[in-house]
Amino acid sequence: MDLTQKVNFEIIRYANCWEDADILLAGLSPAPGSKILSIGSAGDNSFSFLVTDPVLVVAVDINRIQLFLIELKKVCIQNLEWEEALAFLGFSPSEDRIKCFHLLKSQLSSGCRAYWESNQQMIEGGVIHQGKFEKYFQLFSGKILPWIHSRKVVQALFANMTADGQRHFYDTRWNTWRWRLLFRIFFSKYVMGKYGRDPEFQKQVQGSVSRFIFEKAEAHLTSVAAQDNFILRYTLTGSFDGLLPHYLQKANYALVRENLGRLHLKEGFAQHAIGQYGKFHCMNLSDIFEYMAPDLFLETAQALVAGTEPAGRLAYWNLMVPRRISEILPGISEFRQQEAERLTAVDKGFFYKSFIVDQIR
Repeated sequence: MDLTQKVNFEIIRYANCWEDADILLAGLSPAPGSKILSIGSAGDNSFSFLVTDPVLVVAVDINRIQLFLIELKKVCIQNLEWEEALAFLGFSPSEDRIKCFHLLKSQLSSGCRAYWESNQQMIEGGVIHQGKFEKYFQLFSGKILPWIHSRKVVQALFANMTADGQRHFYDTRWNTWRWRLLFRIFFSKYVMGKYGRDPEFQKQVQGSVSRFIFEKAEAHLTSVAAQDNFILRYTLTGSFDGLLPHYLQKANYALVRENLGRLHLKEGFAQHAIGQYGKFHCMNLSDIFEYMAPDLFLETAQALVAGTEPAGRLAYWNLMVPRRISEILPGISEFRQQEAERLTAVDKGFFYKSFIVDQIR
């Protein structure tokens, strides 16, 4: 039985991509005219690739509801100016989202339009807040964190401080016994499986999930990088508070919109996209290997490497399950270790253990 039969893919699991587009673009470094394969998820990083002047970006996902979300975002960007798009999606306040949706919906495919017409309450609340994972963060920031720190202390965490000041603030004001206890309970394997990720996504994980995430969070919270990290901001406040992911930053918006026609959506596994579109120069594989047993990882890796052009690159994240294509297929792929380690060190997705970049020989 494969993952599609074990996991409910009739919901929005991720309304945003919780992976850093900046290090993804740096690691893959796609040349103009590249063909890029990108795991769809919420679409954010697939949109980001459009700033690199690709000939094609294929956003592939086994969850059709995620593709409906990407399609809605695509039509939004195509038709709305930057500030209007931020309001419609939920990055800024708006009372006109339903009205705006009715102006946009004729441009959606029939299945996508039907889905959103049946779920207008999610549009009204801002679609970027409607994923299961976002609800998990909102539960933490809205119900758990207030038992640990006041809103004033949370805001102080993000104040402009020196490196020494950030470390001192964490040690003296943030790292309380309540923080340690409730964080580890909330981000335990059981609670995360129930309210955040599906338990099937953690089947390959060994060891304590909560301890791992606590240590990663601690390393980031003691760094000045915490001050302008949109991922951390949402985790602790349930809001982006003016911080924007790469594709929606004002400097990138016009170029993303200009190249939207080069973004294609594909339902299925990554291998299905290779079968339809041929070989790719770059692949964003998110953290798909995290869910795979070793034999399936090998089978999938062989198919993806075969679908990548010579000298092409594959980038992906490891959370708690170590997976590296260049380790199991060393003759045909090479680990770009120095690049990968440098980018891992500045990853806004502070909870990931490592960012991997492999290059086809």
